[in-house]
Amino acid sequence: MASDGTDGLPCACKGIRSCLLCEKLKGRKQSEAEVVHHFLYDPVLRLAVRKAGEPASFPFPGVFLWENFISEEEERELISKMDQDAWIQSQSGRRKQDFGPKVNFKKRKVRLGGFTGLPGLSRDLVHRMQKEPALSGFQPVEQCNLDYHPQRGSAIDPHLDDSWLWGERLVTINMLSDTTLAMSLDQGLPELGLPGEVQVAVRLPRRSLVVLFGEARHRWKHAIHRKDIHGRRVCSTYRELSAEFLPGGQQAELGAQLLNIALSFQGTPV
Repeated sequence: MASDGTDGLPCACKGIRSCLLCEKLKGRKQSEAEVVHHFLYDPVLRLAVRKAGEPASFPFPGVFLWENFISEEEERELISKMDQDAWIQSQSGRRKQDFGPKVNFKKRKVRLGGFTGLPGLSRDLVHRMQKEPALSGFQPVEQCNLDYHPQRGSAIDPHLDDSWLWGERLVTINMLSDTTLAMSLDQGLPELGLPGEVQVAVRLPRRSLVVLFGEARHRWKHAIHRKDIHGRRVCSTYRELSAEFLPGGQQAELGAQLLNIALSFQGTPV
């Protein structure tokens, strides 16, 4: 079984990213930007609900939460099978398993070599997703498993996922522990009287599935903060292709090849 990253092996952090391992070794300290306005996402009302002292709540479109997407037994089986594959150290104290094509986002190039598809354990999960209207027609071409642990100071900084290759919906299954997905808007919402940064906390229960689309996908950055990792957390994120790689797009032929490989469900980590 692969190391969990706490046995003396160097971490994989680069640039401004850090974890507890490199902060202790190199004297680095991760700084977190002050958030001016805090809201909590209500999945029933689909509102960002105000906290004490904040202005009124506001609509927060682009988030779909499916609680208890998998059962406790399914979760145990998924984690057991994942742990049979090697976990590779990633940045910010995480470990990862990638099931997808090799991509150079700067040069906008995709390489098929070594890509054998999504893992077999995801076949039933994908079919279950596709029965939900919010995920109608969802065909994932890439899966990334990430392992978070508080002892490593695991986190992921606020970011927007690529939209050249990856399509409209980002789908994540949250396993082993509850956490919070932090959605943030650096420029605030001046039209609502919210200058400065705005953050909306989306609570992710254990064994839930969350979908980001629309404004939550393209306008609001998302992150997992270190303070919200209280135990081991494993997530699987699935991404679909952008319009450029679908029928009628400039790279439709390459997209068809990618999907044919991905949906064979015969993949091993690349």
